[in-house]
Amino acid sequence: MKSCKYPISHALTSFNGVNGESDTLTGTKPAAKIHHLPHSLWKKQEGAQSPLDQAIERSRDFFFREQLPSGYWWAELESNCTITAEYIMLFHFLGMVDKQKERKMANYLLSKQTEEGFWTIYYGGPGDLSTSVEAYFALKLAGYPADHPAMVKARAFILDNGGIIKTRVFTKIFLALFGEFAWFGVPSMPIELMLLPNWAYFNLYELSSWSRATITPLSIVMAKRPVRKLPPQARVQELYVRPPRPIDYTFTKEDGILTWKNFFIGVDHMLKVYESSPVRPFMKKGMAIAEQWVLDHQETTGDWGGIQPAMLNSVLALHCLDYDNDHPAVAKGLEALANFCIEDDDSLVLQSCISPVWDTALALKALVDADVPADHPSLVKATQWLIDREVRKDGDWKIKSPELKPGGWAFEFLNDWYPDVDDSGFVMMAIKDVPIKNSKSKDQAIKRGIDWCLGMQSRNGGWGAFDKDNTKHLLNKIPFADLEALIDPPTVDLTGRMLELMGTFGYGKEYPAAVRALDFVKQNQEPDGSWWGRWGVNYIYGTWSVLCGLAAIGENPSQSYIQRAVNWLKSKQNLDGGWGETCQSYNDPTLAGCGESTPSQTAWALLALMAAGEAESSTVSRGIQYLLDRQKGDGTWDEDQYTGTGFPKFFMIKYHIYRNCFPLMALGTYRSLTRKRA
Repeated sequence: MKSCKYPISHALTSFNGVNGESDTLTGTKPAAKIHHLPHSLWKKQEGAQSPLDQAIERSRDFFFREQLPSGYWWAELESNCTITAEYIMLFHFLGMVDKQKERKMANYLLSKQTEEGFWTIYYGGPGDLSTSVEAYFALKLAGYPADHPAMVKARAFILDNGGIIKTRVFTKIFLALFGEFAWFGVPSMPIELMLLPNWAYFNLYELSSWSRATITPLSIVMAKRPVRKLPPQARVQELYVRPPRPIDYTFTKEDGILTWKNFFIGVDHMLKVYESSPVRPFMKKGMAIAEQWVLDHQETTGDWGGIQPAMLNSVLALHCLDYDNDHPAVAKGLEALANFCIEDDDSLVLQSCISPVWDTALALKALVDADVPADHPSLVKATQWLIDREVRKDGDWKIKSPELKPGGWAFEFLNDWYPDVDDSGFVMMAIKDVPIKNSKSKDQAIKRGIDWCLGMQSRNGGWGAFDKDNTKHLLNKIPFADLEALIDPPTVDLTGRMLELMGTFGYGKEYPAAVRALDFVKQNQEPDGSWWGRWGVNYIYGTWSVLCGLAAIGENPSQSYIQRAVNWLKSKQNLDGGWGETCQSYNDPTLAGCGESTPSQTAWALLALMAAGEAESSTVSRGIQYLLDRQKGDGTWDEDQYTGTGFPKFFMIKYHIYRNCFPLMALGTYRSLTRKRA
């Protein structure tokens, strides 16, 4: 059993040091007085604001300054270097390289290389082979020679870890586009799968929305198997440990003969035989259906699915279908990708996604929790902006819910095909009490949003993000699914959010949807009392979401299953008063709740504990003091760690707004609760 580097046991959470001396492990002064007088955080000294009031005011002022003229907030969404590396590859494949922009993208890639020579998928993480191969290849395309010091170090790491043969599927596909990997070594995804009916066990709509939007165009590319030859200086054959043999292109089987993974490897072998046949009577029809699907799913802004993989692969697919680079669909797609970029004088980075609706809902909710008057112009403008972003069109979710009417909100500026449950719930809770000129339009939008969210509940009582009953776990066993993310199954964090939504709008725990959701949450609680987090890192995030949902729906916090969660959170508090959890907990559950303290994860823990009735506890006051001590003069907090999740284990996200919005929520909530008690 591994021990946590940072947390201390619950028995030690009241340790305060001696005579106010600094904690030798953290270098911060322990909050001994706060434990005896928790309200001193917000009590005013004569003629002066309290530290708590000052911190809240500084944070509120920051958000007022950062609000954009139209009323929304929009912060960077940082992921890993593959997103920008693949952007370089795209331009080379299309034959439209802009040397100045490429130089800036190369600068960005080099800035993210570690001293050891590799690239990671999150801050402080271990070297990632596929990410490092893609960054190396992109730098080669950008003109960096193999003997450049950065390339020498990167190559040593790559070869020590197995080279190109050991990379993930998407990396191999991008290498295959340039003849650096054999297409027959890529797992099959035949274009004929587009012909399967919706009632078939395996069909397009049993995939998650992000997989559907990415794989459909990619199946076109894989059917065409294009190769753009490279000049010798741009090739990366030096990243093979040895010249590849046919056996190197086979997939690693699991121990034992009768396993689903081994079965699907066998199926893949048969599909490869079929794909090599000169007679494929249904290929042309499958290609036509896929092409039309791609065209139909492009938003008016040029986006596909609101994510880089879907957008980039759709541009590639249209190019493979002989669409010119200036064709409206391609040109709009390239423009949409450019709109995802952050550029300055020296660097250019492509974001994997953008999150203005999510960011605006979070900032608005934080300001509401911080007691900004509901009719404040900033709040009114943000609310109106969000209402204007409501999705009013049918999306892919309609396939499994044909009777359901559209509603809700998406993550991005525009993504009518894929609204999501999480954004929708948070938006509605944020705008609930903010008055706008046309109050009827807000009420109607909320009603449509609630109806849509409740209609997206899966049969097992939980919610996924974009789809209903997207639970074919066997699909994650096929060779193509090495990211283990082909489906969007219900998770407890989203189910907790839906419980919170229902409670916020007056639904009782006897309401049928709430009853089933409560059963789902209880059945999926971890033995230690925590809950796993799908969309944030990790058990702290999941436990926060569930405890807030349970409080809103009216569950008694004294129940044993809730107290187990409370005790788990208390036991994970660090010596400095904060909470943190490493992304590695997705690979190693013994690291649940373990990690260097961060402002966002500390805020989640505090919000969870306060929802469970712990606002007066010394644990909470120490956590509040952690946030107060680490706030900067401009009202913000620093946070290097990634605390958001794209695909657990494989794709982590750093939302730059998290380190500021969640602490403000926690401080505002604490002030409200403790003042009421006083």
